[in-house]
Amino acid sequence: MVFPGSTLPLPAPPALRHRPWRWCWSLALVLALLIPLPQPAAALPAGDPVTDPGALLRDALPMDQRQLRDLQHTMEGSRTDLRAKRWSSLTKRSRRLQRLLNEGGAAIQADAQQRGVDVEEQLERLGELLLRLEQAAARQDRPAFLAARARILALIGSMEADLVQGFPFSIPRQYDALPRLLGRAQVRLHTTAGDLLTVVDGYNAPLTAGAFVDLVQRGFYDGLSFNRAEAFYILQTGDPEGEADGFVDPRTGQLRTIPLEIRIASEEQPLYDLTFEDLGLFKETPVLPFSARGAMGWAHSSAAVDDGSSQFFIFLFESELTPAGLNLIDGRFAAFGYVVEGADLLDKLTSTDRILEATVISGAENLRAHG
Repeated sequence: MVFPGSTLPLPAPPALRHRPWRWCWSLALVLALLIPLPQPAAALPAGDPVTDPGALLRDALPMDQRQLRDLQHTMEGSRTDLRAKRWSSLTKRSRRLQRLLNEGGAAIQADAQQRGVDVEEQLERLGELLLRLEQAAARQDRPAFLAARARILALIGSMEADLVQGFPFSIPRQYDALPRLLGRAQVRLHTTAGDLLTVVDGYNAPLTAGAFVDLVQRGFYDGLSFNRAEAFYILQTGDPEGEADGFVDPRTGQLRTIPLEIRIASEEQPLYDLTFEDLGLFKETPVLPFSARGAMGWAHSSAAVDDGSSQFFIFLFESELTPAGLNLIDGRFAAFGYVVEGADLLDKLTSTDRILEATVISGAENLRAHG
């Protein structure tokens, strides 16, 4: 195999010999960063990607209440100052957050009432937490600041989720036979190394998330091993025993495949079966990017983008290996969720580990068997 733009032959890892079409370019990722990239990829912008799964999930909600978004992004922006221990800046930010709430609270409440949601109690609670945040910053109390920050962001995220009005788009009729997740769900992966809690996002990847949740409810992943485990790169599972490459639908006796599904902010619905390379979108960022440690992606072959069936991977993001703008996965594979708890276990999982049980914790009511 030759990586594009290079004459360097890359040997296929042994794990690929069993299913040679799976992830044929995965070893290229590290080596690719050591050799010149072809245009136009070399022209991609640099920058700091959002690496917090919670922030990505909040931004991905189909909700446009401006004042609430301002509060969210101002709170998230404290991360840099906190790392640098700039306590005077954190105190000023805390006071700014209180001003934003005082100035925008009425608009948030009015918008919520229009959507049939009562947020009065939540706004009061938010005010209390912002006061605690300022007090913690004034005392330079890092644990207290972090605790208040986490609770504030969780509350803002909950309010934003409450303001979502229905499902944001219609899924193309050609996919009516496939399951879909019309909202979000939490799935716990109970592994031999511990538990991973994930959030899967049907708002932006309804068919991919729907296929995953459907398979979880069928018990498909229970007992399956991580058939691929590469440090600093990916964990992959979902390959069943036997000859089948994925899930064989008992109703049809056929392998069920899921189209490539990637949504960008400028489009009302996801793009199907087209990579960013196909579309010339070399500077685009998906609504669900692979910039966070624990991003979950749907595997497909190197020969086609619409033959993924059940295998998924967890991306072990490392900024040194996958700098912003040079990610070879965004736009080629569909992200459909993130690990939100238990990320410390990702480095411990190996090919000797397996999923003991996958369980839908919440959001099962958002799954539809078909269109």
